[in-house]
Amino acid sequence: MTVRPASDALDKLVARIEALRAKTVVNGCTEEEALAAAAKVAELLDRYDLSLDDVALRAAPCEERAYEPGRKKRIPLEECIGAVADFCGCRAWRERTPDGGPRYVFFGLAADVAVAHYLIELIDTAVRAELGRYKTSREYQAFRHQERHLVNASFALGMVGSIADKLTAMKAERDRAKGVTGRDLVVVKTNVVDAELAKLGVELRQSEGFVPGRMIAPDAYDAGGAAGAALSLDAATGGAAGGPPARRRR
Repeated sequence: MTVRPASDALDKLVARIEALRAKTVVNGCTEEEALAAAAKVAELLDRYDLSLDDVALRAAPCEERAYEPGRKKRIPLEECIGAVADFCGCRAWRERTPDGGPRYVFFGLAADVAVAHYLIELIDTAVRAELGRYKTSREYQAFRHQERHLVNASFALGMVGSIADKLTAMKAERDRAKGVTGRDLVVVKTNVVDAELAKLGVELRQSEGFVPGRMIAPDAYDAGGAAGAALSLDAATGGAAGGPPARRRR
């Protein structure tokens, strides 16, 4: 059984491997020294069941990026923020803007954060577009005027929830296809992101998300769910990975 080093020891090991990797002929080493360094890197990687990708990930900087819907009519994006973050290998939380609106923050490796931001913007735009189309339908027109606020919210909630379910299923399928193990890059990346988040002194707590028993218009909710199921995410997720945690600084 391969013994993996403790966290501090692993950080030192990664730093040592990086230093050895820097010993190349280009950087002033002789060819013999460079070959010896390469052999030592291979020995360390094998001993601790690491890969060069593991080392590169641990050296990669993390960043955060916020998405603000910025509209008066709010779409219940909380129901899929967690799924988007999980799919992209990020962490996420909800903040309040100065005017009291929501701001959704993604934290992780730069490429993953970019995909998450793009994906949540796409979802927000798609839900608004589909809700606009739904409002022109005969089904929608059959609702009384005083019911339509609930109908609008129910459609959006159903669509966002459906998209979240789709992302969760896609993530599970991708993990199965990759055969995720204890040393899989996904696991390594998650550990890196969590370690960097801890350095910032940020604590996350899970929000309640959708509350069973919340009043909805079932037909509108189902219509939204169907719209979400029909939404193609292939283009948005081709390059990538309950409600969102809220942020609290120590």
